[in-house]
Amino acid sequence: MLTQALFRALDTKAWWLIGILIAAAILVPASNLLLSPGQFGYVPTYLVSLFGKYLSYAMLALALDLVWGYCGILSLGHGAFFALGGYGMGMYLMRQIGPRGVYGNPTLPDFMVFLNYKELPWYWLGFDNFWFAMLMVVLVPGILAFVFGFLAFRSRVTGVYLSIITQAMTFALLLAFFRNDMGFGGNNGLTDFKDILGQPIAAQTTRVSLFAATAIALALSVFICSMIVNSKLGKVMIAIRDAESRTRFLGYRVEYVKLFAFTASAIMAGIAGALYVPQVGIINPSEFEPSNSIEVVIWTAVGGRGTIIGPIIGAILVNLGKSYFTSALPEFWLFALGALFVFVTLFMPKGIVGLIGQWRTMTTKREQAPPNAALQPSSPETSQAAERGEDPATMLVETAQIKPAE
Repeated sequence: MLTQALFRALDTKAWWLIGILIAAAILVPASNLLLSPGQFGYVPTYLVSLFGKYLSYAMLALALDLVWGYCGILSLGHGAFFALGGYGMGMYLMRQIGPRGVYGNPTLPDFMVFLNYKELPWYWLGFDNFWFAMLMVVLVPGILAFVFGFLAFRSRVTGVYLSIITQAMTFALLLAFFRNDMGFGGNNGLTDFKDILGQPIAAQTTRVSLFAATAIALALSVFICSMIVNSKLGKVMIAIRDAESRTRFLGYRVEYVKLFAFTASAIMAGIAGALYVPQVGIINPSEFEPSNSIEVVIWTAVGGRGTIIGPIIGAILVNLGKSYFTSALPEFWLFALGALFVFVTLFMPKGIVGLIGQWRTMTTKREQAPPNAALQPSSPETSQAAERGEDPATMLVETAQIKPAE
């Protein structure tokens, strides 16, 4: 019974996407470990890490789509939850360095020794345990989103005002984490990681394992999001997006539904940030920049908000373009990104997935349309002409009466 309920909750596209991600989690590491450089299908280690970064971005875009595409909440601060999850992972990785740092202190990270810290701050305690760090990766973004959402949705802050407040939140965190006395490395952030779960973080096997973990985490996120949006709760979320006041009038507690979606989305973004950090090797306050959150909105819009697969496609394609432009034409990247967003807003409001859906609908209607549909009898005269074997169009032309102008 539970299995049948799960299959009913997931649509075909979600199952296909989950299957592709699981296959990627197996095939990409296998092609890197089992094939030699130069062989067909070999994926270099640097590309494995790059693809893993793209998948963590896709997970962040999917998290935003849950609140924007299905609940109508345009958050310009989801980069904050992503960065908080990244800092949680970064704190764990810093504690794993131990005496192998530049200053050889077994407890304090190098930046704390440089800043004359005498002891480890209380909020760093416990981050030498992986399970505790992962618990914080989930709890810190989730609690922040819950408190912020409770205050905002209870006050019925909506629309552009809510977007501005979320952007102000991430900017405030940016300023806070830039300060050296916060104990998070200041402007330089956290870097120079050595190990993760006892394995060298730069090793080939570790890199492919991180990619596989990211692909599986994204597949699990697709599974959970699809279950949510295809459930009764998901229908209420869509109703809130399309007509919030009418949904409230019907008796639904709109603020609770929005709070659930916002909190779940923040937790997903935090996990994406935790998977992102060990693959790029650094986390610093620049991840809190409001422009990063705006980029996530662009990824989601390009792929198609209100769909499960759209944000993933948008995140991967836009970041592929970013990787090309920032290396080939770095001075034109921001112009290209802005032009892309304007183009999508004007000509593809439903994104790539929506455009494909419209094309498929038009193709299906064209195939199902009867031949010579325009010449089918639509009046008594044309019906009689058709019965006599005459051409209805010719009959209409011959019997047309043109009245003189009065």
